[in-house]
Amino acid sequence: MKKKRKYSIRVRMMIIFTVVLLTALAVCWLTSYFFLQRYYMNNKEMVLTEAFTLLDDASGDEELESDDFVQELSSLCETNNISLYVMGSDGKGIMSTVRDSAVLQRRLYRYLFERDSASDIVMQETQEYSIHVNADYLMDIEYLEIIGFLQKGEIFVARTALEPIRESVQLANRFFAQIGLIALTVGAAAIWILSGKISNPILELARLSERMSNLDFNVKFTGGKDAEIDFLGQHMNQLSRKLEKTISELKTANNELQRDIEQREKIDEMRKEFLSNVSHELKTPIALIQGYAEGLRECINDDPESRDFYCEVIMDEAGKMNTMVKNLLTLNELEFGNEVVEMERFNLTDMVRNMLQSAKILFEQKSVRLVFDVDEPVYVWANEFKLEEVVTNYVSNALNHVEGENVVKVTFEKRDRQVRVGVFNTGKPIPEQDLDRIWDKFYKVDKARTREYGGSGVGLSIVKAIMESMHQQCGVVNYENGVEFWFTVDAEA
Repeated sequence: MKKKRKYSIRVRMMIIFTVVLLTALAVCWLTSYFFLQRYYMNNKEMVLTEAFTLLDDASGDEELESDDFVQELSSLCETNNISLYVMGSDGKGIMSTVRDSAVLQRRLYRYLFERDSASDIVMQETQEYSIHVNADYLMDIEYLEIIGFLQKGEIFVARTALEPIRESVQLANRFFAQIGLIALTVGAAAIWILSGKISNPILELARLSERMSNLDFNVKFTGGKDAEIDFLGQHMNQLSRKLEKTISELKTANNELQRDIEQREKIDEMRKEFLSNVSHELKTPIALIQGYAEGLRECINDDPESRDFYCEVIMDEAGKMNTMVKNLLTLNELEFGNEVVEMERFNLTDMVRNMLQSAKILFEQKSVRLVFDVDEPVYVWANEFKLEEVVTNYVSNALNHVEGENVVKVTFEKRDRQVRVGVFNTGKPIPEQDLDRIWDKFYKVDKARTREYGGSGVGLSIVKAIMESMHQQCGVVNYENGVEFWFTVDAEA
């Protein structure tokens, strides 16, 4: 069964091509058998008609006996095995291409005086001539002959024997039959060899696909010089590589899934830790609001300044709680992908300049020198609103931690098809052990100072989530005299 499957394509191709070849040879032989003789006859009729035309033109020009004409006519008759005799209107012979012209002369007399002879088969007849098939029963020979009258009244007869034509046709048919058998044998052998060259690559592809179905991707297609088969084989190789890669990725994903399942308890612990951090962050402002509210109710200090101070503290702490809740909601939307980030093209220079202009009063209040010397427009692809939130967080963070020379510097740096935006502030570097953790929710390097300016430890987490939602990078770099926070964004394509 396996052997049959292996050679079935080759055998079928062999049978099909052999039948086609045999049919072609049979059609050619039958055409020759039935139509070759008629083809010869038509050709002889054309030659006889040509001889009449030469004779008729020469008769009209009175050049029947000229040397040039005789030579031309003799050449035509010798080439086509034609016997010709021309007789004048007085009954005397004018010219003949045979030594014994008596036979042709008698033929003319019979034509003139016995025109209704039943032995003649008329092939073509006009006013000037007629073409007959005439049998000579004494010699048992048939002739194709033309008899007619020329322009000056001469009568002529030209004939060619049909027996050589029949013998030639029979010989040609036998020769064609023998050559056909040889061609069929050689063609069948050639077809067998060629079908093997065609079917072998196909069978190799079949074996390759069978092994691929058994997840064996080591086999590769190597055979086939035919463009289409080689093209298919190369695609099979590509499919094999992709399937192997995909299965590898699926196994990797399965391992990751198993690892995720194993880490479910860790995730639960992280959730508990998150709730604990939120509770801790809310505990202090709630306690302050509660304490000062009770003080107002009990009228601990009746003077207006004390009441105003108590109210300011309550409002400030409530504002901090409101900001933290909003930040947590924003971070939750970014991390869980509930919001679609729409990308747009805009001028980054204008956006940063407008944002810094809005914060100008904050720089003046803290006596901070702002450096931003980018003048030319820089077009980028991003979500302008979210990117402005990132810059605002970076600048706000820089203002809260600036020291020493009190300088905040915003820079652009073009790198390939991206722009790197940096916000630098002079001051103390971030401790190395804290560099990787500052992006975590509620993590604070200096908790006292963060509490002082109302920070909740969520701002940088929002920055990281925004940049990840746009598939961009962000980071921080320590310098001797300060810290730089940076992010990347795609430049105009």
